[in-house]
Amino acid sequence: MLLDVREPREYQICHLDGKLVPLGQLAGRLSELDPDAHIVVHCRSGGRSASAVKAMRGAGFANTWNLNGGILAWIERIDPSLTPY
Repeated sequence: MLLDVREPREYQICHLDGKLVPLGQLAGRLSELDPDAHIVVHCRSGGRSASAVKAMRGAGFANTWNLNGGILAWIERIDPSLTPY
């Protein structure tokens, strides 16, 4: 599962079709996520998603990983057709 922890306005610019749960809402919305799923978390450049992964692992989401470099790294290395911001 791909989890996007950016804000809705960022998601509108470009996205990877992941589930949008802004970092500020994550703690209250963990029940929407499967703690047994393999979850890759991303943000713009990796900082917010690293915080999200730390919090999620602390809440029992053991198979949760950060997309290093965020969506900007994805755009640079994988899909340059997306709009960087």
